[in-house]
Amino acid sequence: MFEREQTTMLSERIEIDDAYLGGELPGGKVGRGSENKVPFIAAVQTNNQGHPLYAVFSTVKSFGKKDVESWAKSHLRPSSIVVSDGLCCFQAVEAAGCLHQREVVGKGRKSTSMACFRWVNTILGNLKNAIIGTYHAFDFEKYAHRYLGEFQYRFNRRFDLPGMFKRLVVVAARSGMIPEHKLRLAED
Repeated sequence: MFEREQTTMLSERIEIDDAYLGGELPGGKVGRGSENKVPFIAAVQTNNQGHPLYAVFSTVKSFGKKDVESWAKSHLRPSSIVVSDGLCCFQAVEAAGCLHQREVVGKGRKSTSMACFRWVNTILGNLKNAIIGTYHAFDFEKYAHRYLGEFQYRFNRRFDLPGMFKRLVVVAARSGMIPEHKLRLAED
């Protein structure tokens, strides 16, 4: 699922947010920069009626401008309108040819009540609840990209559930046998 989603490109109007998987370590740093949190970008493409079409969830090394620019060039089509909460690093989407619309939120959780972030916040909530409710413990640093890829795959194909399963079975059957040492390479 993760591999099938690597080429997903979003266009037109896109809601974007920074997010983290993982929790605090006892005695460790709290919030942004915690050693036990994996940063990722959540982006949702919406249509003219404001409904979500596609999503991309990608881990990044940091929320630095270089990492966000690289991500944007891989996942956003030029001339898209990217709506963000004003986090400084998201200005880097302009280097990918996108228009950046900043909706400065300020302190606290005000973005959750802003209509311009409705879908990215809703889908992030669904993602985190799905992970908490399904997987009770996993190594976020090692496997986060796989779990995010799985959720993205299912979200982007949610209107064709019977077809999603059939396509996944066909892809799995075509992949053939893979020795364990090669499967372990996917962890990196």
